[in-house]
Amino acid sequence: MKEQIPKFNGFTRQTFDFLKKLEKEKYNNLEWFSKNRDIYQDHIVTPSKAFVQSIGQFFNHLNPSIRTEPKFNKTLMRINNDMRFSKGVPYKTYFLIHFGRFKMDSEFYVYLDKSGISYGLFINNSSGDELYFNRNYERHKKEIVNACKKFGINGKYRLSELNKGQELKILSFNAGKNIDDLGNLKYFLLEKQISLTDRIAVSPDLLTESIKNFSRLYPLYCFAISLNPLKLIDEFEERMGVAV
Repeated sequence: MKEQIPKFNGFTRQTFDFLKKLEKEKYNNLEWFSKNRDIYQDHIVTPSKAFVQSIGQFFNHLNPSIRTEPKFNKTLMRINNDMRFSKGVPYKTYFLIHFGRFKMDSEFYVYLDKSGISYGLFINNSSGDELYFNRNYERHKKEIVNACKKFGINGKYRLSELNKGQELKILSFNAGKNIDDLGNLKYFLLEKQISLTDRIAVSPDLLTESIKNFSRLYPLYCFAISLNPLKLIDEFEERMGVAV
């Protein structure tokens, strides 16, 4: 029987309270998690699946190669740490929703932790099969700058490097000024943050905000998924118009 997933009505204060508690060792253990599994299911997993299902039609229209199944190992990252390869607590202190073509692909994401929500675009700038940003950066640097200006990316997002952790590089990224910074980063994020004091953190309006910003970032994503990114951008403009 197909799982019945409700409409996305936003996350809740309990979503973030649960993740905050996981930062404390007395809560981040199998016994506590088992007793509070209903909170995890009702306030993290269920709304996350609802978010994926609600935004799926947008991504299917944007680019059918992007995965949109509301399932773990597809668009949802498991909160369990793999204890075979890591020592310490059994659970992550965050929850990740992500939309790409395959594991470690460049992708759009929504990241939840105790402080609120981060969302944006992850770019894998390393070399590999079907990883194209590294090559397009050298071939199309001017076009990347132009796309960031044309589609309103400049000044809207923070640039961070993702390595063992996340390190803020530029508070307000502008490709006209900062394009050379991208070439020096193997993995980077262009993202916005929503604090818990912002009503959108616990509102269904998160869906609309995500769609608006993912649309704006999509032309940059095109440089990560194709050796012919300009064709993809032209097709995007024909279907969606210019994001502002």
